[in-house]
Amino acid sequence: MSAPHVLIIGAGSTGSATAHDLALRGLRVTVVERGEIASGTTGRNHCLLHSGGRYCVNDQEGAIECIEENLILRRIMPHALEMNDGLFVALDDEDYAFKEKFLAGCAACHIPAREIPVQQALQIEPFLNPQIKAAVQVPDGVFEPWRFCTSFLATAKKNGATIRNFTQVNDLVFQGRAVAGAQVFDHRTGKTEIIGADLVVNATGAWAGMLAAMAKVDVPVAPTAGVMVAIGKRFNNMVVNRMHLPHDGDIVVPIRNTSIIGTTSWRVTKPDAIEIPQDQIDKMMQAGQLLMPILKAGVQRGVMAVARPLIASANVDARDFSRTFEAFNHRKQSGVAGLITISGGKTTTARGMAEKVSDVVCAELGVSAECKTKTTPLISYRDFYV
Repeated sequence: MSAPHVLIIGAGSTGSATAHDLALRGLRVTVVERGEIASGTTGRNHCLLHSGGRYCVNDQEGAIECIEENLILRRIMPHALEMNDGLFVALDDEDYAFKEKFLAGCAACHIPAREIPVQQALQIEPFLNPQIKAAVQVPDGVFEPWRFCTSFLATAKKNGATIRNFTQVNDLVFQGRAVAGAQVFDHRTGKTEIIGADLVVNATGAWAGMLAAMAKVDVPVAPTAGVMVAIGKRFNNMVVNRMHLPHDGDIVVPIRNTSIIGTTSWRVTKPDAIEIPQDQIDKMMQAGQLLMPILKAGVQRGVMAVARPLIASANVDARDFSRTFEAFNHRKQSGVAGLITISGGKTTTARGMAEKVSDVVCAELGVSAECKTKTTPLISYRDFYV
């Protein structure tokens, strides 16, 4: 008897990690992605491997998930990460007063954090604002999105998974009320076909609500956009954060030869059509320059806007939505079997999200197989095309 077949829709960080997890558990896996790998939210974020420091005061559940997954990823995929650490710096008296809350939050979330002398911070990062009042070092890092995803997918392929990019889902296929696969259009061949499956995983991130609507079910995913500005030169070695609650323009992430300033936050209805207001670009530049005045001399290489797939909370502003994640079994919640949605979270927590949804998948299919992804090293992203 062959293993159950799972169709994963979406090849961003979550779909890619889920493919790896399920293939490692012995299931037959097919992944479809309407564009290139990591062409959605994952490929347009600021590439931060979170320590959890940004959320350790106001969202400790999300912070704990980040640091736990950060440490796991350092072990299983070091080839795809830059483990350069991060600095949280206080620019004014209000930031300085926040330091004790920040350090207490790090301790509560088990985030390794140590205050370092201001002069040491300025030696490490000579382009920091010289007026900083305090600096705390945390294990932030940086990932390259395509390499991040293809590391998971290369390993999934090695274990038998089929990966089909440029394959768009036009509709879901049903047997009675149960989802039994998807009708897809292959942009390369121009052909429409049916891919049958024992279970479908909706890993489309900010587009999860649109996919779920094909099954006439709802998911509380709130696409929340953010503007980022890429400067065409790398001015910092470590990730630089402002020491206060998450706010607009309070982080500069070094990735390859660029410096990415991020990010704003507002609700959107159409993740594919996000307008980028000039005032938000200006806000990013002004706030980034407070952290690192040298950014004023930098040339803008690009401006990005991307929708985060956050789980909505009633009467809560988009900036304050938790960064945790959730798996939705639509058979239990809406009476529609065969479809499970995973959403929320961060790229940093993709492996943990995959573990959670894979546990739900296996329980639904009656498969007894434990997660092995915490300790299984990923093969190189270079092997994706082998």
